[in-house]
Amino acid sequence: MFRLLPRQRRLFESVLAKLGDQEAAWVDAVHISAAAAAIEAAGHRNFGEPGRRVSEISGTGISGDVQRGLIARWMLDLPVRVAREQLPQTVLDLYPFWIDQLANWLSTQHGAYDSDYWAKDVRFALALSVPGNRTQTIDLISHCSPGQIVRDAVLRANLSTLARYVMCGGWHRKWLQTHTESRHLDDFHEAGWNRLWVTAADICNSRQHLAGMLGSSWFFDPPLETISPRLAYLRRNPVAGGAFLADQGSGPTHTERAAAKSSTRRALIVSGEYVPHSWLLAWPRKALLVWAEQNRDIIGLQSGDVVAKAA
Repeated sequence: MFRLLPRQRRLFESVLAKLGDQEAAWVDAVHISAAAAAIEAAGHRNFGEPGRRVSEISGTGISGDVQRGLIARWMLDLPVRVAREQLPQTVLDLYPFWIDQLANWLSTQHGAYDSDYWAKDVRFALALSVPGNRTQTIDLISHCSPGQIVRDAVLRANLSTLARYVMCGGWHRKWLQTHTESRHLDDFHEAGWNRLWVTAADICNSRQHLAGMLGSSWFFDPPLETISPRLAYLRRNPVAGGAFLADQGSGPTHTERAAAKSSTRRALIVSGEYVPHSWLLAWPRKALLVWAEQNRDIIGLQSGDVVAKAA
């Protein structure tokens, strides 16, 4: 079992030390029950549900300092939670980086807790989401509902996606799912994403019940191959390795995110020439495991702890 470094522990304890007596007593009193409520919600289809359950227990008056204190308290117990999950070494090797990032961030923040960061940090501190590389986390429990697959099949007159979904038992098996952490984009490049896919394969390798790995983003929108060719690998590599995609449609959130970092995309969006769509990417375990073993050496990772079973 890995341990927190003394420096990491001191930073988390410093976050708790900032709390007043009443706030500290509250964190001490509820951290166990709040964790239980969040863990119970881990299988919910809404990524933010664990964080919402904790906020529900906390009430509307909870401050950002108290939220940070609760995350810090949970982080002190993270090694025990991680040990219970029996994660592959490719995941464990990433924890020192992620813990450093969160410890430094928590210890320097003031004011309200960003809702997206709160949702992510609750999941991370309770080992509901684990490191996939230095930028993406992986949810250990996610779902791929048949509704969005059927919708895509109807709208695009595309039965191949539906057939592959059925073949991998995607409607009744749990999936992994990735999320991007915008606070540190160190691995948002092709090699970093390849490392993510290999890490996901290693988790699938040790958990035979999993159907595979999911992603959901405008990153996977096919027009990006010509609009933003430097991002083409995000879709191209998984699809070449056996992943399939389903169109989740357009919306203001996808438009905002697609326009945020690129003047080219922004201009095309404003002119109406490009309407960003979010796409579900689903990589069935059998194809993912094969791809990971073929590409592991390229990114300098050792084979997983468990011999690959492509069931």
